[in-house]
Amino acid sequence: MAPTYLKQVEHDTIEIDQEVTETVRDILDDVRARGDEAVRELTRKFDDVEREELRVSDEEIQAAREELSADKREAIQHTIENVRAFHEEQFANLDGFEREFEDGVSLGTRLVPLERAGAYIPGGRHPLVAAPAMSIVPATVVGVDTMVACAPPQSDGSVQPAQLYAMDEAGADEIYCVGGAQAIGAMAHGTDSIPAVDKVCGPGNVFTTEAKRQVFGTVGIDFLAGPTEVLIVADEGADPALVATDLIAQAEHDPNSRPVLIDLDRDHAEAVVDEFHAQLPEFRTEDVARECWENNGEVAVVDSREEACALANDYAMEHLQLMTENPRDLMDDLHNYGSLFIGEHAPVVFGDKAVGTNHSLPTLEVARYSGGINVTTYLKVLTHQETTAEGAAQVGPWAARICQLEGTHAHQVSAEERIPADNPYWDEHADGGSRRP
Repeated sequence: MAPTYLKQVEHDTIEIDQEVTETVRDILDDVRARGDEAVRELTRKFDDVEREELRVSDEEIQAAREELSADKREAIQHTIENVRAFHEEQFANLDGFEREFEDGVSLGTRLVPLERAGAYIPGGRHPLVAAPAMSIVPATVVGVDTMVACAPPQSDGSVQPAQLYAMDEAGADEIYCVGGAQAIGAMAHGTDSIPAVDKVCGPGNVFTTEAKRQVFGTVGIDFLAGPTEVLIVADEGADPALVATDLIAQAEHDPNSRPVLIDLDRDHAEAVVDEFHAQLPEFRTEDVARECWENNGEVAVVDSREEACALANDYAMEHLQLMTENPRDLMDDLHNYGSLFIGEHAPVVFGDKAVGTNHSLPTLEVARYSGGINVTTYLKVLTHQETTAEGAAQVGPWAARICQLEGTHAHQVSAEERIPADNPYWDEHADGGSRRP
């Protein structure tokens, strides 16, 4: 049966206004043409900050360290350590291989880290202190040679201290006080101050997202993402107040965030909605969360766990939280999500801030074909092959026959040169086009 919606919103996949697209194109063209001069001018224009040196100095990093209390430094370190532990385990369970597939034919893959990568650390309404760990730590785990990080300036021209401390502790080799599309352009094309990288990763607003889209091809990117999303699957056994709190926690991010509830019980769903509105006045972020819920909140009621899973897969959202009886029983039927949160004791905030999994995740149905940032984001999977004379004698005839079918004569001859003249299989199957007599 089709779900019953208590509240539903029409929602498109990622679309960016033409005005934003054109503005970003102008910014990127300017940065590519004028480099540091353009970056400084754009920083004055958009951030109202005058900054001669774009790279953050060791003295600035130390000042940020000293500005933070020991408790704040410890909290940041705890998140970095957990993120590192998770991604080290993830990396340890990836491996290349090489084996002999037939006599004299050895094939394999190698996992090779990128040489230079860039991370964008967003500012905005709530500067994300956990973001540096999420974007930088996986790169350091796999052995990226140089990790560059960019973050926008505060009004005084400095990087937000907790973010700066976190970037340094997470392992950034070079940190630049540059934000917006100009930061993406600088990392993609390079300037006198900011080196060009091979891949740009990390979340951001619509301008940085559009900039990543436009520089893709010049550099790699992780993925394009929009505002944060949460989908909670709940049943009558879940505490309505707790479900409501977890929905509000994502709604407070941004008016464009997307909180969705799929419930197996209509009365329970209505109780969650009542709790949502009752709790809103308790939060300092009430205005943002309320606007978000009014614009983007959705509530669907389904008749079975199977329908809940099917609908969750259709949504393909960033965060998928299971607040049902025996939540692990749903896992095999769920496959479109950025990250999965299992049970009432695993809220999205744990993954976002502290537990160790990565919070840079796909939104806007990108989870249908991609996961979030992980160690493979910073790896290239490279293949190799080696054939002995014996192996070439076996492979050569097959390659040459394909070349005959294609009409690629030079390819055919290249294969034939590795085939012994007395190869009986080739004598039997060759049908012209060869340099051989």
